[in-house]
Amino acid sequence: MTVLLVDAANVVGARPDGWWRDRAGATGRLLARLARAGLPFDVEGVGVEEVVVVVEGAARGVTAPDGLRLVRAPGSGDDALAAEAAALAATGRRVLAVTADRGLRARLPEGTEVTGPGRLLAVLDRMAGNGPG
Repeated sequence: MTVLLVDAANVVGARPDGWWRDRAGATGRLLARLARAGLPFDVEGVGVEEVVVVVEGAARGVTAPDGLRLVRAPGSGDDALAAEAAALAATGRRVLAVTADRGLRARLPEGTEVTGPGRLLAVLDRMAGNGPG
């Protein structure tokens, strides 16, 4: 089983759509898009059967839609994501992390697959009928 582990702040910040005016709202929209995708779905040839999203700061209070699990970072989102990746890897789960943060990528456990926010957003766009493919 592959777990998609999403750095919400990094994905939300990947498109200049005004997210900075309402971080919690932008995160809620991302969560809704992920929930609408349903499970399983495919990201870069990897079948995703579970979605875990790390939220931080102003977005910590967002409501988790059915089908997603939120990790509400008490401090640094990067710290929470790295810890969650390690916990998942320790149970033998395959992890596909979504972040463009090079520093965070370097902190992930060996064997963690990584893709960028643009790739995830492109998959979600295609699934919603808003993009090529």
